[in-house]
Formats: sequence, C-alpha cells, structure tokens
Amino acid sequence: MTHDHQDRSGPPGEDCGCWPDPTADATVSQALFRAARLHHLLTGQLLRAAGLHPGQELIMMRLWADGPQRPADLTRLLGSDAATMTRSVQRLERAGFVRREPSPTDRRAIIVEPTQASQALRAQVEAIWPRLEELCTRGFTDEERAHARGCLAMIERNLARAADDVGTA
Repeated sequence: MTHDHQDRSGPPGEDCGCWPDPTADATVSQALFRAARLHHLLTGQLLRAAGLHPGQELIMMRLWADGPQRPADLTRLLGSDAATMTRSVQRLERAGFVRREPSPTDRRAIIVEPTQASQALRAQVEAIWPRLEELCTRGFTDEERAHARGCLAMIERNLARAADDVGTA
C-alpha cells in the first residue's frame, strides 16, 4: 500500500513512505549541518543529565586520563581558546569536579586537577559516547558504520584543509 503525504500514520523519520524525506534534495553540507546540530543537541541533553555542559566532558576525560594539567595545555590539547577554557574550568570548579592549585614548579602557572567528587561522574561520562554511537547508528550494519566513518573522515580532512587554506589566504 502506498501512502500519500496526507497520511500521517507514522512518526517523522519512520520509513513508512508517508513522510517526505527532508534530506532528499539537500546537499552534503546541509545534511551534515543538520546531523551535527542534532548530535550537539543530543550530546548536550545527555551531558546535562550528568551535570555538565558540552565540552566539559572532554576536559574531564583528559584530566582523568592524564592527570593534572595546566589550562594552557588543556587548551592546546583540546583545540580550544583560552577564554573558553577559563570559563569551562571555572564552571567545573564551581560544580566541585575540579580544583585549581598553584603549580609546584612554576609560581606563575595554575594546575587543574580532578576532584574525588568527579570520580563518581566518570562512569556516567564514559557511558555517554557509546550511547551516542548507538543512537547515531541505529539500524546500521557493521559495513554501513565503517562506510560512514570513512566518509566522515574524508569530510573532516577536506574541511581541515579548507580551513588551513582560508586561514592563509
């Protein structure tokens, strides 16, 4: 049985043939933008449930993996900027997940370290990424997952090159 667009028996996104495909005429850039926007939205929802804002989980994961770090090193490692890192670390400190201490080797530097309270958060944060993967690739075969990773890696390389070219032009 075919459905016309007036038949709204299935929810949006359900492959029932009754809803128009919003990406049918989209460019790759438009589809990527929409997917990235939704991914960011979902990531934010999952992180807020853990008491974090997007990006803060990356700081915490780096601190848990590598131990105390200078904010400047975190900024470089995470590809951030100093102002954003400062605000993020301040929020994490107010939440009780990190503490800032003077560096024992450089009186001008501050060291950021995870608190004991952050260890309870660690399992939640580490569970978010597999959950996102599950949600993003629901219905994919292993082959489709591998193909998607390959396509996205190529897009990332193309965009990185373009950003370098634009930055030097």
